[in-house]
Amino acid sequence: MKIYDTMTRYKEEFRTIEPGKVRMYVCGPTVYNLIHIGNARPMIFFDTVRRYLEYKGYEVNFVSNFTDVDDKIIKAANEEGVDASVISERYIAECKKDMAGMNVRPASYNPRATEEISGMIDMIQKLIDGGHAYVAADGTVYYRVESFPDYGKLSHKNVEENQAGLRTLKVRGEEAKEDPNDFVLWKPKKEGEPYWESPWCEGRPGWHIECSVMSKKYLGETIDIHGGGEDLVFPHHENEIAQSEAVSGKKFVRYWMHNAFLNIDNVKMSKSLGNFKTVRQISEEYDLQVLRFFMLSAHYRSPLNFSREMMDGAKASLDRILTAMEHLRDCLAVTKAEAITGAEEEELAAFDALREKFEAAMDDDFNTADAISVIFEMVKRANITVTEESSKAYIIRVKELLDKLLDVLGLLSERKEENLDARVEALIAERQTARKEKNFARADEIRNELTAMGILLEDTKEGVKWKRA
Repeated sequence: MKIYDTMTRYKEEFRTIEPGKVRMYVCGPTVYNLIHIGNARPMIFFDTVRRYLEYKGYEVNFVSNFTDVDDKIIKAANEEGVDASVISERYIAECKKDMAGMNVRPASYNPRATEEISGMIDMIQKLIDGGHAYVAADGTVYYRVESFPDYGKLSHKNVEENQAGLRTLKVRGEEAKEDPNDFVLWKPKKEGEPYWESPWCEGRPGWHIECSVMSKKYLGETIDIHGGGEDLVFPHHENEIAQSEAVSGKKFVRYWMHNAFLNIDNVKMSKSLGNFKTVRQISEEYDLQVLRFFMLSAHYRSPLNFSREMMDGAKASLDRILTAMEHLRDCLAVTKAEAITGAEEEELAAFDALREKFEAAMDDDFNTADAISVIFEMVKRANITVTEESSKAYIIRVKELLDKLLDVLGLLSERKEENLDARVEALIAERQTARKEKNFARADEIRNELTAMGILLEDTKEGVKWKRA
């Protein structure tokens, strides 16, 4: 198996620290609002990485944090007149709902920043003692970047070249920095903010220190895989390396993995542009299995463009797979033949070759796009070779193989009929209300939306009836 390492910029042979075990850390969301589809891409992809590693027989210790103290959380809390913990608890719960909808499995550990403050204070003190950090007059603690000669090795940025520009970008309150590149480890409290006691001042940690502390606590000083979006390469992951390696004196991460950006209709997603989409909004139009399929349909290091057309295409493609699985279940329910035939044994050999092709795609830096293409080859073969006359043993073997590989991708092999039915009924009720209010434009919109979902309506004397196309 080979993994593209952001630091070396090459695909490297995957070798774990401990045989058969993987230590894996992925940066989680800051919980001040509903998660957006930019958050969804790393959640879905790294969940798939974990699933495939477990499929290969590894024991995976998967850690992903929740940043539950942050300027945005505090701002939202102040606007509502509540404690910051109320905001973070609310959106951790909402995040978990969306993750479940995307079939993202819970991490082995989901540490929270506010529960790891003492560990952060300990690490900061060690950095100070080692000459890697210093305390300003107001109690702010800064990391001394020049004390770490390898700074910039992940992002391949030349720190010296950046200094002149950074000097012009200093913000008020940073005059105490020895160097413009230095970054905050601990900062003094402000009025109305949560704070903790520390040897330097009452305050709270900077963002970067939490992941260094959490990964060390739950995974050890050196870990196998560290992942996240490519926007985290610099400065967040660069700073994690500086903090962690300055304290331990050991290599922090063996393989750095970063997924590419997600655009909306070929434009970078941004609240200011009005193209910001949450996972919850997507769930109102599509089953989140469609979103998962869409996210995996491109290689994780390739930029991905989200659009209604792309999602509709993903929905149609996923539906082909689910229809094939229904076909297998239907044939299994009615077949009378028990023993597998010689011809079916030959077909199973062909399926086994396709399984190897699937694994080869995933072994090549988790190429989910190619892996999905193999799934469609299997689906085509299953549609042709499995009939009501096929043996039970053959159908079971084909079905079990597809079930297993779909599970690696986190794709359910059965439609969520009950969820779809409830959604359809709600839209029909809304259409009926729109018609009573003579809002025929909205009624037509709903009919078109249902048609796009594969639902046909028929207005009868007994009321509205519907069926799947």
